[in-house]
Amino acid sequence: MVTLSQQLQATAAAVQAVRAGRSLTAELARVSPELRPGVQALAFQVMRQWGRAMALRERLASKAPPPAVDALLCTALALGWQGDGAPYPVHTLVNQAVEAARQQKQTQAQSGFINACLRRFLREREALVADTDSDPQARWNHPRWWVARVQDEYPEDWQKLLDMAQQPAPMSLRVDTRLHSVAEYQAQLLDMGLAAKPVGASGLQLERAVPVNQLPGFELGHVSVQDAAAQVAAPLLLQGLKAECAWRILDACAAPGGKTGHLLACYPNAQVLALDVDALRCQRIEDNLQRLGSQAQARAQVRSADAAQPAQWWDGVAFDAILLDAPCTASGIVRRHPDVRWLRRPGDSAQLAQTQAQLLKALWPLLKPGGRLLYCTCSVFRSEGDETVQAFLQRNTDARMLPSPRHLIPGKIPMGLPVEHNALGEHDGFYYALLEKIRD
Repeated sequence: MVTLSQQLQATAAAVQAVRAGRSLTAELARVSPELRPGVQALAFQVMRQWGRAMALRERLASKAPPPAVDALLCTALALGWQGDGAPYPVHTLVNQAVEAARQQKQTQAQSGFINACLRRFLREREALVADTDSDPQARWNHPRWWVARVQDEYPEDWQKLLDMAQQPAPMSLRVDTRLHSVAEYQAQLLDMGLAAKPVGASGLQLERAVPVNQLPGFELGHVSVQDAAAQVAAPLLLQGLKAECAWRILDACAAPGGKTGHLLACYPNAQVLALDVDALRCQRIEDNLQRLGSQAQARAQVRSADAAQPAQWWDGVAFDAILLDAPCTASGIVRRHPDVRWLRRPGDSAQLAQTQAQLLKALWPLLKPGGRLLYCTCSVFRSEGDETVQAFLQRNTDARMLPSPRHLIPGKIPMGLPVEHNALGEHDGFYYALLEKIRD
């Protein structure tokens, strides 16, 4: 039987890895299957409360203890500081955290220290929490630089953005409308006791998340898991043009393949080249295509290559359309990946903006005159959206901006979307700019 102390040990180990710069997703994949569901739930809550936990630990012990000890102590504080919001009674969390410390070599010698800190926390919780309220990192559970940037870039919406980032993301589906209408699939879900509401042009947002193997027809490609904001990309790319034409499309930085599959569904005669620099992530594209069936596989080619180096992979035939989902800080998807805020550093956005500019510069010559390039990032930071695109437009007089939604901000009604996409429900933060190459 899995005990809470075992779960806390594994959660603290994952948290320690994040603090060392490693992805929480990768760390959770290493957790034993019997522990993983519980550890994932705890780790997500810890990451969402990490700012408060660090502030509390600084008041309980001004000098940071060894990393493994600090991770376990802060894990307990993150889970227990809200009282009623704790996943277990706070006294139980404290007892089991101390037990977890005693059970592993890295923390055994410091179990008394952890016990003393947590017992003091129980006695003085109200005063300690009040004392940390003035710290923006504790109040908003994001790094101070992140809070300051969101305040500066979104003076009217910054609090809403930071609050939304603390909420678990909903599970959204994209229905393959060649096989079912949205209403038909919604009815199938309801028959199984799964309530869902329509979002976007072909999406449904579930009232509660479920394992994908419970979704009707998932293994047959009838439906895919995809955020409502991400579902905008494929139809926007060639909006207003004939969908049935034999478009030659490049999906750059394509993994894990959700947008690749959507392109194939939207444009039934298109040929899509899906690129990703990571060979392991390319396998995820292949897996997605296999689930979508032989027709999708026949119309898509997957290659592991650097999109910024066309000389290594391009055959010299220009593309009708390019979808560039560029590498970014992922600041728009922190609800799904709450560790991102703690992995990023203040200079990352500027460095990634340079990468984005390099990709635009490399891929633009591959586009036919009259062709379209859709630039997108899952970021809410301006330097990875409008600033990058406006700089590109200034350098390329053969490019013009077509109507596009630009920044899609969680919790705010999106502007500039096609009518059929207006009701996106709860969605991630995204940026879209649709560019057209001017004919001579």
